[in-house]
Amino acid sequence: MTIAEEILLLAHSEDDGKQIITSMQLDPALGGALLAELAISERVRLTDKKVQVIDTTPLGDKELDAALTTIAEGKQRKAASWVQQLQSGKLRTRLLTRLARAGVLAEERAKVLGLFPTTRWPEADGRAEAEIRERVAAALGGAEPSARTAVLVAVMHAAKLDRKAFPGADRARVKEISEGAWAAEAVAQTIAAVNAAVAVAVTAATVTATS
Repeated sequence: MTIAEEILLLAHSEDDGKQIITSMQLDPALGGALLAELAISERVRLTDKKVQVIDTTPLGDKELDAALTTIAEGKQRKAASWVQQLQSGKLRTRLLTRLARAGVLAEERAKVLGLFPTTRWPEADGRAEAEIRERVAAALGGAEPSARTAVLVAVMHAAKLDRKAFPGADRARVKEISEGAWAAEAVAQTIAAVNAAVAVAVTAATVTATS
């Protein structure tokens, strides 16, 4: 399961399958999660200035490999720019559909007021989310997180998902992990760059929607 899929599980209510944050928050988080996973898989390098491709070898995941190709074929840009380009509602739907096909989520279609189609994604198998929550809870409780778990926490924090998914968490610990202060330099740079990029994208989407 990719980090983006982990984000999706945490961003949907287990029982009724509704999103617990807005799409304006969730979609940048998914774009940031793809970018971060490419970084911790040593396919791209994230710095304060530009995203650099360092290895074009496919990872074997359709969404990650498509993102890598897009970045490799494009001009060098800052992380925030790539988060903007990688995010989309279509990406969210593709990943949700993939989780449903894997038996992790159920896809329930209905119509609001008998007119407007809507889809909900309740859990079909809670084991995957339980494992994710266990990892995150351990890190928030003081255990040293893996790079993958730290990225997950950072993206949640940037998209304001952490307060909904882990309402009782120590906010100082969330911030510490999200800033990468505990990690080796390369991991810290990845976490800080993605955290900032997702936050920028979420803010831009919110401003656009309310203007």
